[in-house]
Amino acid sequence: MNRETGTGKYEGLLERCKGLDPIPTAVAHPCEETALAGALEAGAKKLIVPILVGPAAKIREIAAKSGLDLARTEIVDVPHSHAAAARAVELVREGKAEVLMKGSLHTDELLGAVVARETGLRTARRISHVFIIDVPTYHKVLIVTDAAINIAPTLEDKVDICQNAVDLARSLGLETPKVAILAAVETVNSKMTATLDAAALCKMAERGQITGAMLDGPLAFDNAISLEAARIKGIQSKVAGDPDILLVPDLEAGNILAKLLSFLAKADSAGLVLGARVPIILTSRADNVRSRIASCAVAVLAAHARRKKP
Repeated sequence: MNRETGTGKYEGLLERCKGLDPIPTAVAHPCEETALAGALEAGAKKLIVPILVGPAAKIREIAAKSGLDLARTEIVDVPHSHAAAARAVELVREGKAEVLMKGSLHTDELLGAVVARETGLRTARRISHVFIIDVPTYHKVLIVTDAAINIAPTLEDKVDICQNAVDLARSLGLETPKVAILAAVETVNSKMTATLDAAALCKMAERGQITGAMLDGPLAFDNAISLEAARIKGIQSKVAGDPDILLVPDLEAGNILAKLLSFLAKADSAGLVLGARVPIILTSRADNVRSRIASCAVAVLAAHARRKKP
């Protein structure tokens, strides 16, 4: 992949967005330059129609200092970040927004409004996070889940985490995404819960409890990613060497993996929360332009896929 000319896998996501209507997006408390610029830039690329929810005077002040144009952008005035999270969620419930985007408030504050029982955006699914990662040394975009929300997921949690990621992968154009369920080893060991969960998830997929994907596990990281490593260990797998999704055993493993790929493999990563009524874009002040735009592109594709569902 050529970073200089921008001919990477993320550009494929942007290509898929061409011709699609921009998605109305409630941006909660964009009261910091990069948060505001990211939303406006995605709007300029016609990925989203940003609805800025926060203290209007502060948003206009930041825009003026940063040279950002708010002329055609709707602002919903609320006094503080807590109110911004609540009102942004409300806009989704009212049908005025189809995507939720984190501005400069804390993630916990936004998700608190999302999971509120009476006023939030809960569904029957457990909420989970995905990193969509463009690794220069891998041949396609990788989805890593869950590395940000579910600390020590149970088997039942992993069913939802897996299905959320599979549904997203299908909205990105993958007919039957391949899921590698990671553990430290590739054999089932009763002393290692991750291997038992992996084996159970594979059987659950066979029984239709997880749909739309091909699962294999437990797989150690080497034989999940490398077909040659799998062959050396005598593993026959249609997933090994070609996974679209890496399902990690717990948050710590996933977080370390995602950050390792970012900092040592120079990967770009986008972040999305799934399992709520709408996709939720999680941006960071450390995100570069490519990552912010990629997060929006993925959310747009997911939102359009939801429109097609009965």
